[in-house]
Amino acid sequence: MTISDGGPYVNGGAEATERSILSLDDGDIYVCQDGPRDAPALLLIHGSASSARSWDPLVALLTGSHRVIRIDLLGHGRSAKPTDRGYEIPAQARRSGVVLDRLGVKRAIVVGHSSGGCSATALAEQRPELVTALALINTGPSLDAFIAPQSAAIAPSQWPPTDEQLRQFASTGFSRAGYQIPAELLDEVRAMTYHTLTTTMRATSDYLEQQALPGRLTALGKPLLVIFGEDDRRWRSSSAADYRTVPGAKVELLPGLGHSPILEDPPRTATPLLAFTAIHAAQAD
Repeated sequence: MTISDGGPYVNGGAEATERSILSLDDGDIYVCQDGPRDAPALLLIHGSASSARSWDPLVALLTGSHRVIRIDLLGHGRSAKPTDRGYEIPAQARRSGVVLDRLGVKRAIVVGHSSGGCSATALAEQRPELVTALALINTGPSLDAFIAPQSAAIAPSQWPPTDEQLRQFASTGFSRAGYQIPAELLDEVRAMTYHTLTTTMRATSDYLEQQALPGRLTALGKPLLVIFGEDDRRWRSSSAADYRTVPGAKVELLPGLGHSPILEDPPRTATPLLAFTAIHAAQAD
């Protein structure tokens, strides 16, 4: 099923933003495409308790030079939320690869925010011929970098949570003074089931526990950009230096921003990302 919102591309192209549901063997996946279809492909993967909507403010800055593809990972957003499917990082990565196959994409630069960076890395591990380069945005390199939350977790009996509980849960995802968390992003968390929320978050810990990202990325040998909001309250920003052990990795710290620079300051996030993709996009579809 394909749904178009009828809006034009930012770069003035005639094609409209395309929103569709792809039926995979283990659940329906929501897909959104922007930008010229013949431009180099850029796949954006969101983090835990988020969705493709988290990239909304950034997309307009990327479509001038890219075919921007966003998905809601299984268990999130407008994708299916089955109770009998695996939400492990490799499984999420496999689904992402299937989506690109269905869209006819042969090569792509893959960008992941937060735990989405784990899915991006796993996709490159599974499909090295598909992934041209990787960009990770506020993705913790290892469990040692995780900052334990001060607030109590939401209990199953409290699900779905209240607005106040949601704002408290999401508060550590942002650090820019005066930033207001978009209501639609809170609604995306509320739309999740307690099972999908906890299972997908546990999957990230399991993946990092098996092997830290710098080791995985070194073995891959892919071009790597790491962007990190310096005031991240979920992952120690100093841990971004761990990625410097990856040969050729470029690490950019953004002062004054927290865990979600893609929302807190899209232009500052887009600047290093576009500089990176300009170098490597020629190898992508």
